Amino acid sequence: MIDLYTWGTPNGRKVSIMLEELRLEYVVHEINIGKDEQFAEDFLKISPNNKIPAFVDSDGPDGTPLALFESGAILIYLAEKSASELLPTETRARASCLQWLMFQMGGVGPMFGQAHHFLRNPKEVVPYGQERYHRETKRLYGVLDKQLAASTYLAGDDYTIADIATYPWVSRFEWHQIVLDEFPSVKRWFDTLSAREAVKKGMAVPYLN
Repeated sequence: MIDLYTWGTPNGRKVSIMLEELRLEYVVHEINIGKDEQFAEDFLKISPNNKIPAFVDSDGPDGTPLALFESGAILIYLAEKSASELLPTETRARASCLQWLMFQMGGVGPMFGQAHHFLRNPKEVVPYGQERYHRETKRLYGVLDKQLAASTYLAGDDYTIADIATYPWVSRFEWHQIVLDEFPSVKRWFDTLSAREAVKKGMAVPYLN
């Protein structure tokens, strides 16, 4: 059994989508980051960086429990544990998948997150921050669009954890003040993933917002 500690954020929903895609059983523990529950002592034992998502696999390596934080690490672990095609084993395909996963972790997530911070109900309007992060967010959408114009999914013709990691962030395109029709290949990809049952279920964890 897997215990998932999460909240309704793009990073949290990466893992719930992955669990749904793999059809693994899991128990959801809501960590309300709006109430600072991520700083609770018990949660910090699992996620010392006080971030969601985190999880505990009671049937970890050698049959002993394993606690993990960082969504990218969790996706890789689950794919490898399940011997899933969501993380290819062939060297070239695997490298491409991990490349686009790291692109999400190092670019899309942080920059889109800053766009959320400065553009969506800011406590203080900071024009420089708004312009900087909106411009960078649009640039990253352009990178995604160029890649998806050349391939069905981010890492090629197969759906992988790179797509799972990126989708929940793109799902908030309106928060980024992005018109998705301006990026037709991203929109085609987004609509394709939105139709997947596992994506629908994973995006509803732990609640819809």
